[in-house]
This record gives sequence, structure tokens and C-alpha cells, in this order.
Amino acid sequence: MLCEEKNVIVTGAGRGIGRAIAEIFAREGARVFVCDIDPDLVREMDREEKGIRAMTADVGSEREVEEFFDAALAHFGGRLDVLVNNAGVGGPTGAIESMSLEEWMDTFEVNVHSAFLCMRRAVPVMKQAGTGCILNISSTAGLMGYPLRTPYAGAKWAIIGITKSLAMELGPAGIRVNAICPGSVDGPRMNQVIVKEAAALGVDESEVRKGYVRQVSMRTFIDAEDIGESAVFLCSDRAARVSGQAVSVDGHNETLASVAFESAGPLGRI
Repeated sequence: MLCEEKNVIVTGAGRGIGRAIAEIFAREGARVFVCDIDPDLVREMDREEKGIRAMTADVGSEREVEEFFDAALAHFGGRLDVLVNNAGVGGPTGAIESMSLEEWMDTFEVNVHSAFLCMRRAVPVMKQAGTGCILNISSTAGLMGYPLRTPYAGAKWAIIGITKSLAMELGPAGIRVNAICPGSVDGPRMNQVIVKEAAALGVDESEVRKGYVRQVSMRTFIDAEDIGESAVFLCSDRAARVSGQAVSVDGHNETLASVAFESAGPLGRI
């Protein structure tokens, strides 16, 4: 097993990518402690017999992050091997002039500030051990522009900058920091993105969906499990010299979002 006996924290793990990451870590022998803002999903995930414990927490709240880490570290006996910053929101869809400051700030609070709050707690524990791995979930939107989704793209670019800076800062302490950039991950969240983009562009939802597939070399959406498998590998000892990387798991996006936007097509990032 790739991560046997490793202690792993995953944020935003109630559904989608976060859930897949947590479940695959547990399958690979890790002890996993997760959080989500939805208490119903937390109850589903809290399965001690499968190596996963869960609690409700809003990682945009400094107080709740502190409480979450206190509980996780107590459960792990004070040792933490892996932190996966997965929690995030899609943010608003529309022209920049249509957005409120509140919408903009909320996108950064959950996608960026939560990662800072979690890393601030995790790093001292990892430094004391002289080892550790942090994995931040960015997006292909963190590598390319994304018209009508500017707050989301900005937040995901920030995550990559943070990842590369901290890889340099923490490397001497034996801590690796990487990011995964998922492509269009199939599921309810992707469906919501397609609905919003179709409305913003004034086109049919089916055309948006076809556009997402058409701009990927492998002509497919990504499964959450694809991200989970990549996450476990990057945090395992088999990737012991991999740090400071932004790894795309997207089937290879061929088309820049700006090209799609100029042709009134879909914008293909998540």
C-alpha cells in the first residue's frame, strides 16, 4: 500500500474530488481525518472502520480551522504526514463589472485563505518531524485564463504561486509542496458550471458540454478518482523527490479559454 500508516488531513472531503482523495488514501493504508461544511456529508464520511474520521468545519473560519486541527492532531497523536488543501468554491460566473466585492472575497476566502490557515497549523508539526507533504488542489484555471470566471482563476493562480514559494521555503525542512491542476471533473459541480456558463453566454447547455470535451486531447471529462490516485502518488514515498510542481490531470487541454470565449464557445476549466 502506498501510504500505509501515514496520517492525512483532507479538507472539503464530503463529495467530489475531496471525497475520492480521502477514500483512496484510506484504501492505501492511511489514517485519514477530514472536514466538510455539510454535516450530512460529514456523517457519511465518518467511518472509523474504514480509516476515516470526519468533523464539520468551515475552513474559511480561523476559529473552526483551529478546532479542526486540534481534533485531528489529537486523533493522530500529534503527528501529521500529509495535508491536502482541497476545499474550494466555484465563485460567480459573469463579467467582472457584474460581480460584487462580497462574491469576489468569498471566492478567495475559501480557495486561498483556507489553505493558508491550514498550512499555518500543519507546517510547525511537519518541521518538528523533519518530514511532510502538502498538496494543494488548484485547477487548469490556475494555468490559463478563464473569461467570466475571473475570481476563480485568480484564486487558483494564487494557489500555484503559494505552492512554488512554499516548496522553496520548506524544502530545507524536509517538507514537499505540490499542486494538482484538475481539468473538467465530471459530476454535480461541473453540471452547475455548465448551466451558469450557458446562461452567461446565451447558448444551449449541450453546446457548452460539447465544447469542454472538444478542447481536450483525450476527448473526455476527468473522474474524481483520477485526481485521488494522482494525489496519493504525489504524497507517497514513491514521489519522494517531487516538490514545487503543478501537475495537470486533465486529459491535456489544447484550447486556451480566451479562444473559446472569443468564439462565444464554452470556457472549459474547473
